[in-house]
Amino acid sequence: MAFPRERAAMASILVVDDERIIRDGCLRILGKLGYEVREAGSGEEGLNLLQDGPCDLLLLDLKMPGLSGMEVLQRVRENHPGLMVVVITGYATVESAVEAMKAGAYDFIPKPFTPDQLRLVVHRALEKRALEMEAAGLRKERERGLREIAGEKSRIKTIIHCMVDGVLVTDHEGQVVLNNPAAMRMLKMTAPGDLGLPLREALGRDGLEAWAEKIGQVCGGKSPAVSQEIPIGETTLMAHTAPVLGEDGEILGAVTVLRDIGLLKAMDRMKSDFVAMVSHELRAPLASVEQQLSVILAGILGDINERQRDMMARAKERTRGLICLINDLLDLAKIEAGVVIQYRERLSIAGVLEKAVEILKGEAEAKNLTLHLSAAPSLPPVMGDQRNMEEVFLNLLSNAIKYTGEGGWVRVEARPEGSYLCVQVEDNGIGISPEDLPHIFDKFYRVKNAQTRKIVGTGLGLPIVKRIVEAHLGMVEVESQPGSGSKFRVYLPLDPFWEERHEGKHSAPDSGNFGSPS
Repeated sequence: MAFPRERAAMASILVVDDERIIRDGCLRILGKLGYEVREAGSGEEGLNLLQDGPCDLLLLDLKMPGLSGMEVLQRVRENHPGLMVVVITGYATVESAVEAMKAGAYDFIPKPFTPDQLRLVVHRALEKRALEMEAAGLRKERERGLREIAGEKSRIKTIIHCMVDGVLVTDHEGQVVLNNPAAMRMLKMTAPGDLGLPLREALGRDGLEAWAEKIGQVCGGKSPAVSQEIPIGETTLMAHTAPVLGEDGEILGAVTVLRDIGLLKAMDRMKSDFVAMVSHELRAPLASVEQQLSVILAGILGDINERQRDMMARAKERTRGLICLINDLLDLAKIEAGVVIQYRERLSIAGVLEKAVEILKGEAEAKNLTLHLSAAPSLPPVMGDQRNMEEVFLNLLSNAIKYTGEGGWVRVEARPEGSYLCVQVEDNGIGISPEDLPHIFDKFYRVKNAQTRKIVGTGLGLPIVKRIVEAHLGMVEVESQPGSGSKFRVYLPLDPFWEERHEGKHSAPDSGNFGSPS
């Protein structure tokens, strides 16, 4: 067996022996294998050569005149602790070899030895040296990696602990594994005993069970990222929870970021109160101005010329627009204050829709639109506020008429779907782009393009629709494509007492697709 040449070419060997024949034999045998071989005839000379340049392996004779091999071995261990040493002994006794190996030698080779014996012991020694160097390199790399990880962990910990927002991390079993001071302050948690406890136990307060349940669903992979407002005492927290994924996509737990939005909500309430107050103060004067303009236009105060009539008509139209805006603002303020359903009663949606269509029939005819209603009087009733329901469908129908071109059509259809009554308002108007669709229920948001530039509106109609419907435990859906019109679907829960009496008699849920007008 021979040491591989690619590694032999890099190995340096020093032979220290007082016998010339031994040195020459080692030079000849090892040189042929590609090793770099140096020689020394005494211990002193060998130590000097080691000072001049290190080597990978030292072949050391134990018995030499002057400095003995044991003395050289002792100094080598002191000054070159990583050097591999194989002793050459002519004593032919095991005791001398054992003593040298106890002193730090790797192996021994007795005199006389064959070339194969020399090659074998050198190969083993250099292989051991290579393994030790590789292990040392791996240890250094591991230590460097651990230092980097510790440093990164320290930096992340510092960042998390200095965050104004609260951070709460739970494992896949729902136990708290990390929280920062902000989270403990917001949730009134005690530190450090909360770590390792189940979330519900760590929170230790009533009213947070539903939120803890949602975090558990995220940890268990039953729910994606969720956001929720959490009222705590006199403030409100916004909690955003997302799963923590491993390299293989496995859910390891969940991280929740908490933000105190109590001040923001208070400012929003102040803004809404201010808007409501200003609107309320403006509504009466504006209504008076509108009435006086109507009196002038009617000629009660005397004749007016065409130019005056045109200017007065424009002023009245603008005044009416301001009154509508103020009414919308007041309605929205009531809704945001929680005053939505003032009087709940059993309603016939067919009657509400007929009234809305009748009110807006004139606007549709002015644009030569076909306005079609399909709502049987026998539709199951819903429980709700009559005025609110009228406002919902007047807003939806008014929008459909405003955003549909001359000669188009608007179709209203209602029917039961499972435990809900579904009302669909469909048109073949200009439609809504995918970019605008997610924002149409935002306050004051209006689609802005060349087709909508001249259409008057406040941007409050759809937000009011959504909030009223949700206050009635319903939901609003919309489908739209630019140039293909829009479909708004309102789902309202049926009267539960009616359901009990007519169980199984009304239509089962289906796809919700309605026919288009012919």
